[in-house]
Amino acid sequence: MRTPKEIIKLILDTAREDDHIRAVLMTGSRSNPDCPSDIYQDFDIVYFVTDVEPYWDNTAWIESRFGRPSLVQKPESMEIIPPDRDGNYVYLMLFPDGNRIDLQITANPYVDDGEPAVLLLDKDGTFPQIQVKKDFWYVQKPDRKRFSDCCNEFHWCLNNVAKGIARDELSYAMEHLNHYVRDMLILMLNWYVGVDHHFSVSTGKKGKYLRKLLPPDLYDRFTRTYSDAAYEHMWEAAFEMLSLFGDAARHVARQLSYNYNEEEEQGIRNYMEQVKNGNLL
Repeated sequence: MRTPKEIIKLILDTAREDDHIRAVLMTGSRSNPDCPSDIYQDFDIVYFVTDVEPYWDNTAWIESRFGRPSLVQKPESMEIIPPDRDGNYVYLMLFPDGNRIDLQITANPYVDDGEPAVLLLDKDGTFPQIQVKKDFWYVQKPDRKRFSDCCNEFHWCLNNVAKGIARDELSYAMEHLNHYVRDMLILMLNWYVGVDHHFSVSTGKKGKYLRKLLPPDLYDRFTRTYSDAAYEHMWEAAFEMLSLFGDAARHVARQLSYNYNEEEEQGIRNYMEQVKNGNLL
């Protein structure tokens, strides 16, 4: 496996030898001092160029500079996922040695969106100064409205899980359980961590650091919200989600002096029990 130094040298040598490339930026986890380092980190690279056209869907150029990828995705050349059509071209590349390079080529000026970034090369000396930022995924304190909306969305979407199970619609029920409902659960768990750490900590993208930050008993309960395709296990996961969410939300509400709608929780719990037990007939 090529070392990070070798990959960065390859990226910079390519830029230095190409007059169209005027600056090189590294974003993502490798530019974030708060992110743990490991061999699985991508190299998220932006080439700022005078003209994107020479690099547009140019596999020959990629292979001549970086080698032949084992797998490549070119989002701007795809249809199943609508492309951004913002004038940029992106190559997502996984190489035989296990390294991954996500290369964006753009003629647009740099826009600071708050994400950590490191300037690797500035040929013209005109690139905007980049300040070292805290982790992009720091937990943000919710206001009352956002807290209330999260609770309402979580509770409401559970009714679709119940209906999907009752109708033997596995993919529908799983989609709601592991997308709409889970997104709100993770958001609330993020806030749980936030209030206990004065909103000065990151839970990572999709809450990937929750294991390190939640109390062990809460994280153990969180693991029990993941189900296989057996409906009985899906019911168990859904009710565990409801219980865990409620406990986390009450904690957040107490710490922020917000109100938690107990009637809303009881309402969806009653409905789920009715559906599970066949009492709606």
